[in-house]
Amino acid sequence: MGSLFIALRSLVYASAFVLAYGWIALQSRALDPQLGGPLPGWTWLPGVVLMVAGATLGLICIGTFVIRGHGTPALFDPPRDFVAAGPYRWTRNPMYIGGLTLLFGFGLANRSPGMIALTAALSLFVHLFVTLYEEPGLKRRFGSSYERYFDSTPRWIPRFR
Repeated sequence: MGSLFIALRSLVYASAFVLAYGWIALQSRALDPQLGGPLPGWTWLPGVVLMVAGATLGLICIGTFVIRGHGTPALFDPPRDFVAAGPYRWTRNPMYIGGLTLLFGFGLANRSPGMIALTAALSLFVHLFVTLYEEPGLKRRFGSSYERYFDSTPRWIPRFR
């Protein structure tokens, strides 16, 4: 029952985040005329591919947090156990990579330079958040196990070993 409740919470949180970021992304389309108008029509297909890839990666990360970490991806309801399995074997931040890939793909699929600009700005914010808040907190919380993981696993660009 515990894992089911964690999975349901994760599903609710993930849905809320996707809806919120989707709404913000759609609002950013107001910038399109200032950024040169719509992107070419051919960007639709790569956009859809990136959306599916990003969403798939995000769902796998959520499942890994539920099963291995006994928690959710939300900052206010984090995993209880340290997670270095699944996509986390190759990069420390696959969930952010999946979310930003999904958002970038959404921008391409909607032919929106405003959404692409939003993704770029959000990428910078996420990087600063990870380096200034999240990583120091994980080091305090999980100690030497996170330190070893930090030293052996890249932050953004996956290393397949």
